[in-house]
Amino acid sequence: MHMIHPLLDPDRRPIVGHRGNSAHAPENTMESFRQALAAGAECVELDVRLSADGVPVVMHDPTIGRTTDASGAVASLSVEQLRGADAGARFTRDGGRTFPYRGKALRVPTLEDVLTELVDVPLLLEIKTPEVSPVAQRLIERLGAEWRCVVESFDVRALDPFRGSRIAIGASRADVARLLHRIVTRRPVRSLPYSVMCLPPRLRGVRLPIGSLVHLTRPAGCLVHVWTINDPEEARYLWTIGVRGIVSDDPGLIRRTRDT
Repeated sequence: MHMIHPLLDPDRRPIVGHRGNSAHAPENTMESFRQALAAGAECVELDVRLSADGVPVVMHDPTIGRTTDASGAVASLSVEQLRGADAGARFTRDGGRTFPYRGKALRVPTLEDVLTELVDVPLLLEIKTPEVSPVAQRLIERLGAEWRCVVESFDVRALDPFRGSRIAIGASRADVARLLHRIVTRRPVRSLPYSVMCLPPRLRGVRLPIGSLVHLTRPAGCLVHVWTINDPEEARYLWTIGVRGIVSDDPGLIRRTRDT
């Protein structure tokens, strides 16, 4: 029997590694995910796009130049070309004086790499484009990983293939906008077509009323999680207003904050 995904468990305050342990290791790499779990993350967040040959791969940006030593759009590169890039080449913690992961054979992982290596690890998947959704869904189902995946996207079209499946979905940006309107009109929310809301503290420069959203969605059983929080004091405040999960670049720091 599988456990409840920590992002769906109202009795937990899960710590989520944002792109892994990205304050300390190259984001969206297996090394970063391993470090996040070793530091105490209870869930790992990652971004999913589709390669030119139709494989779900883990990359935040539409192009690979910011995080690797190569260039080009993910959608125009094959998995083989993506694997040829050094995914640790650009990571630095000292303003570019040193690059400790350069040449260490860190690669752009596929979603299948993550699902098969991080067995039983709960995942928060940010679906970056609608094109990858049906392929990712088939992969998750083939590997029997539905119970441990929550999918979210800014683009509501990217979530449509998952509706009606056993894979939990989060609120899209359009969903959040509708809820903000409900706050103004004070209309109660009793049911929602998603299980969780993963929100930033600010959207387009405007501070979101996180506490009001928590209160509004609680009757519908929706849990609110916030990203990307690296300040212990901010995390403590969010917990006091009813936020459950904290998504952080430094999950070890936030885990220690929660547990002490």
